[in-house]
Amino acid sequence: MTPPPFLHDASGDVRFWVLLDDGASIGASISMRALHYRYRASLDGADAVATYTAHRTDIDAAVRRRFAAGSLEPVMLREHDLKA
Repeated sequence: MTPPPFLHDASGDVRFWVLLDDGASIGASISMRALHYRYRASLDGADAVATYTAHRTDIDAAVRRRFAAGSLEPVMLREHDLKA
């Protein structure tokens, strides 16, 4: 089990953990802007964690792709990492 996602106020990112196939977990983050532009979340962060949770399958898959491609932990997702 991983800790719950949370909004890190200082950075404006949702921080979360993703389970890998081997059972390990890696830290990751996605900005409120990326959530806004991809999933139409509000820019003030009011629904950032809820938006992440609603799209967790897609977002976590993007983290796994980036990690498999060589990104180091914590994986920081950007808009172009998310499939339209």
